[in-house]
Amino acid sequence: MRVHVVSDVHGAAEALSRTGDGADALVCLGDLVLFLDYADHSRGIFPDLFGVANADRMVELRTARRFDEARVLDQELWAGIDRRTAIESAVRKQYAELFAAFPTPTYATYGNVDIPALWPEYAGPGTTVLDGATAEIGGRVFGFVGGGLRTPMRTPYEISEEEYAAKVAALGPVDVLCSHIPPAIPELCYDTAARRFERGSQALLEAIHTVRPKFALFGHVHQPLVPRTRIGRTECVNVGHFNHTRRPWVLEW
Repeated sequence: MRVHVVSDVHGAAEALSRTGDGADALVCLGDLVLFLDYADHSRGIFPDLFGVANADRMVELRTARRFDEARVLDQELWAGIDRRTAIESAVRKQYAELFAAFPTPTYATYGNVDIPALWPEYAGPGTTVLDGATAEIGGRVFGFVGGGLRTPMRTPYEISEEEYAAKVAALGPVDVLCSHIPPAIPELCYDTAARRFERGSQALLEAIHTVRPKFALFGHVHQPLVPRTRIGRTECVNVGHFNHTRRPWVLEW
């Protein structure tokens, strides 16, 4: 059995269409949408609306953790624009391309920048969407937990620690624990390019200790200080920033 795993697709539809090559199934751990590319400020919804110079400034402020100033800039740029309509229109265009690129079968969960309410409109019969639920793939139980925890970034799908923990608990015993964000291990959560810690989940870490899955797979941190580590019998793996690598992580058994 060969499963390809991707995360943080961020608009890379053409590369996504090739992820099924040689695989029995694809697992996608979210962040399909590209709002603002921190490596190339000309790509994404934000520069399309407001230009590269404003994207440069926004990345500068967020990277420096000057979130109050970033929010002021955000408010100035959006003044007089229907934010919800503009973003939803742009996201729908990306989702149409991205979901069409998914191979069959695909098992997917949401990232923190995704909009879950729109997924049912685009997920075809070959794509199974899971969040706080499990699926059997090749005789192994995969558990999926989507979204992220609340941060000053205020991305679309951030939830409370209690709500997130409830989804983790709902999985029960799994062989492979799949989430968008990492467990709360500092070296897995630190992004060396953004120079900050992203939020990891304590509930995921506790599940690794108690359930002891063979693998814990996640993304979210694009340039992690440590891409993988082991906790007991569990191999914890950041499956990579697919928008950058264009390569799926491979799980075989």
